[in-house]
Amino acid sequence: MPTKRNVISFGMAALVMGGLSLAPSPSWAADTPLPVVASFSILGDFVRNVGGDRVAVEVLVGPDGDAHVFSPSPADARKVAAAKLVVVNGLGFEGWMPRLVKSAGSKAPQIVATKGITPLSGEDDDDDGHDHGKGGHKAGAKEAHGHAHKNDHGHDHGPDDPHAWQSVANAAIYIRNIRDGLIAADPAGKAVYEANAAQYLDKLSALDAKVKAAIASIPEDRRRIVTSHDAFAYFANAYGLKVLPPQGVSSETEASAKDVAAIIRQIKAEKIPAVFLENISDPRLMNQIAKETGARIGGTVYSDALSGPSEPAPTYIDMMEHNVKAFTDALKP
Repeated sequence: MPTKRNVISFGMAALVMGGLSLAPSPSWAADTPLPVVASFSILGDFVRNVGGDRVAVEVLVGPDGDAHVFSPSPADARKVAAAKLVVVNGLGFEGWMPRLVKSAGSKAPQIVATKGITPLSGEDDDDDGHDHGKGGHKAGAKEAHGHAHKNDHGHDHGPDDPHAWQSVANAAIYIRNIRDGLIAADPAGKAVYEANAAQYLDKLSALDAKVKAAIASIPEDRRRIVTSHDAFAYFANAYGLKVLPPQGVSSETEASAKDVAAIIRQIKAEKIPAVFLENISDPRLMNQIAKETGARIGGTVYSDALSGPSEPAPTYIDMMEHNVKAFTDALKP
C-alpha cells in the first residue's frame, strides 16, 4: 500500500490548533496569486489548468493519497485558514472537510466541483444497468459497481458515488464550476480564467473522443474487468466497460479469506479477462486473485489520485490516457 502521510486525530488536532490560535487569513492582495486549497490531487490539477499564474494551489490529499482514509493535520488547517477559495469534490467524498474548515476558522467560499452532475447511485438502475432518462448520466451503479457503494464498501460518503471525474464529460462540468468560482473570487481575472478554461475544455473534448474510440476497439464480450477499489462506475457508464469491484472489499479494510474466495468465484463465473491494481490500494490481494483465477494482471490504474511527477499519471489527462491504454492492452485478444 502506498506510504501514508503522518496523520493526527481530530481530537489531537484540535488541541494543537488551539495552541496555535489560528486567526482569519489576512486580506488577499490582488497583485499576488489567489490562494486556493483543493481537497485532492485531481482537483488541484483542474484548478491549476484554469487558474494558471493567477492562482497558488495547495492540495490536501496529494499524489497517490487515499482521501477515504485521510486525516488532516494542523498544517492542513493552516492551509485552509490562509485560503481565499476552497475547492471540493462534493457528493460526500471529503467527509472530513467540514470539521477541517470549522477547526481552521475559514470563511473562504467553497466551490463544489460536482455541482450540476447527476450522481450515480445504487438505487437508480434498471435491469440492464442503464437509465434512459435525464441526460444519460444516471446509469445504474449496480452493474458498474456490482453493488451499492456505501453499504458494501464501507466508504462513508452517502448514497451517491462521488467518483464523477472518471467520466471526461463530467470533468468538463468540474472545469466550468471551477472557472465560475475563480471568477467570483477574482473578478479581475475573468478573461484569463475564461480563456484557460476554454483551452482546457478543448483538450477534454479530444480526450473524451479518444477514450470512446479506444474502448470501442475492444470486443464487446471482453469489456469486463475487476479493479481493487470501487471507483470506475462513471467510466463504465460513459464508455461501455463493465467494471466489477471485488465483492466486500474497500480501500479501507483488508479482505478476509472468505472475501477472497468470493472474489475468485465471481471472476470465474463472469469470465473476467483482466484484473487491475490501483495506486491507492494494496497490490497483494489482486496479485493473489490473478494467480488463482488465471485472469491477466492489467497493471496499475489511477482512480482517486494522480501519480507523482515521475510516474505515468501526474495530470488528469495523463491519468485517463494511461488508464484507457492499460484497459485496452489487457482486454484486446
